[in-house]
Parts: sequence; structure tokens; C-alpha cells
Amino acid sequence: MGDSEKNQSEVFERLLRPHMDRLYRLAFRLTHNKAEAEDLFQDVLTKSFGRLDDLQAVRDPGPWLNRVLYNHFVDNKRRYARQRLVTVEEGCLPEQSVEAFAGNSSPVHDVERLDDIMQLESALAMLSDEHRTVVLLHDSEGYKISEIQSLTGDPIGTIKSRLHRARARLRELMQEKGTFSRD
Repeated sequence: MGDSEKNQSEVFERLLRPHMDRLYRLAFRLTHNKAEAEDLFQDVLTKSFGRLDDLQAVRDPGPWLNRVLYNHFVDNKRRYARQRLVTVEEGCLPEQSVEAFAGNSSPVHDVERLDDIMQLESALAMLSDEHRTVVLLHDSEGYKISEIQSLTGDPIGTIKSRLHRARARLRELMQEKGTFSRD
């Protein structure tokens, strides 16, 4: 590796390192699948390295990287929607998404909490893509409305409306299932 390539790699790593965890979590939240999230994350890193000059030119790389990832996700989703392929992962149980759940409480409390989490995941899956995305980004990942707006390109009013409707629908679904009604 030449000095120029080594320097580029160091600059790239310095710019990306503070944003990598949040970027991967966004990929996972969008895809709902570890393998797809890893592919999306890697594609964005590769694409971003090719645009290192653009990355260096932005004041705050975080939102820029999030936007690149979101746009790449949407492009892939549109592409794959035309050629729908359903796969089944062998040995994948719904519980494995929260396999490292073990808590410090009583086993009964842990089981109830795990059940609540699975009910919530099920309710989230029943939301539209737009509603699920905005509620996960805002309530789960802590993105501000303005960050979601810059990420999705949707007007702030639309995002607020989606967030309100998504929360209302989640409340409705969770009440139907009797979740979170325990003492």
C-alpha cells in the first residue's frame, strides 16, 4: 500500500469511526435482518470511501453518512421489489433476535419482559414501512425530527404526523394484545 492509499485509509477511518455504531444500528433498523444490515453497512462504507473528497468536504459526516445509507437502502428496496425473492433462514427462531436478553431480575420477570419485547416487535411489523421507520428512528434510536427530515427528505410536518400515527397504532395494537398491562 502506497503512502497516498495509506493516508486515505487513515483519513477515512478517522472520519467514520465516531459514526460507525449509529450507522450500523440504522442499517439494522431499516433492514430488520443482521445479514442484510451488514451488507448495507458494507456497501455504504465502500461507496463512501470512493467519495472520500465529498466526505471530507461536509462539516458533520454523521448526517451525510446516514443519508447515503438511507438512500442506498431505498434504492435496494425498490430494486428488489421488482424481483421479489423470499428466503428462509435455517434454524432462525423469532427469539434469536433478542437472544442476549438475560436480565438481573427474577426469571419470571425476564420471561414477561421478553414476551413484551416480542409482542412489540410483532406490533412494529404490522406498521407501514414509513411509520415503522420513523418511530424506530425517533423513539428507539434517538434521532431528532430534524435529523429524520434530513435523512428521509420528507417534510417535518409529515414526519410528525407519521410519528403520532405510528405511536397511536402501536398503543392500539399493544392494548389489543394486552401487552404492558402487567403490574
